Amino acid sequence: MCHDTDSRPPAAPVVTGGVAAHGPLEIGAADGNRFRAYRAQPAVPNGRNVLLLPDVRGFHPFYASLAQRFAEAGFHTLVMDYYGRSAGAGERDESFDGYAHLPLLEPHHVETDAAAAAEAIRAWHPGPLFSVGFCLGGGYSWRLGAAGLGLSGSVGFYGPPRFLGDRTAEPSAPLLMLLAGDDVATTPEEYAELTATFDRAGKDYEAHVYEGAPHSFFDDSYDRWQEACADAWHRVLDFTARHAGQAGA
Repeated sequence: MCHDTDSRPPAAPVVTGGVAAHGPLEIGAADGNRFRAYRAQPAVPNGRNVLLLPDVRGFHPFYASLAQRFAEAGFHTLVMDYYGRSAGAGERDESFDGYAHLPLLEPHHVETDAAAAAEAIRAWHPGPLFSVGFCLGGGYSWRLGAAGLGLSGSVGFYGPPRFLGDRTAEPSAPLLMLLAGDDVATTPEEYAELTATFDRAGKDYEAHVYEGAPHSFFDDSYDRWQEACADAWHRVLDFTARHAGQAGA
């Protein structure tokens, strides 16, 4: 499990306002799939949009709360669930076993659903769109940067490199990698191999390692890692501000 049951998303260090509106919805993809999503609208927009990609739990309540944290920082935010095809569009509480559905999830499923989610976000609020993902979602966030969705950038927290798959060496939107130094899911050698592939492909990426931090350190209940959480937030805010004017990839 990526997070404990009492995990809480850390608030952004820069808050532009409150949350104007938020709540769940269903989105239909091009192949007929319907999946659960969650929208959070900022009271004071910063002009940027975020497609939020959760960990293996899918649309867990942690990510509804995190979407609100992004909205408080000014982002129009949409969380997408991965498991509409195998588990329907219901809620994903603590009883949901994402690992049982993960083998049924294919990269083109994520890309198809992400394309529908991106279209929905742009219909609500035109503007630069960034993907931001965690663990499973971190790897898929980097993948989506090369999937032709018009993203201005892709952010991933401690994403397993295997989820980039055949898009690892393809041209992509700029990437931000926020990595845990004591990650039990991915070794430093695996990340070094990944960034070496990026270097050979000429990808635009930034990587920062939080030395000693555990997998899923982005959690307000980890008192020891509050500084890392704040720093990661600052890096996300800076990255999205710098690339907001960039044409999507």
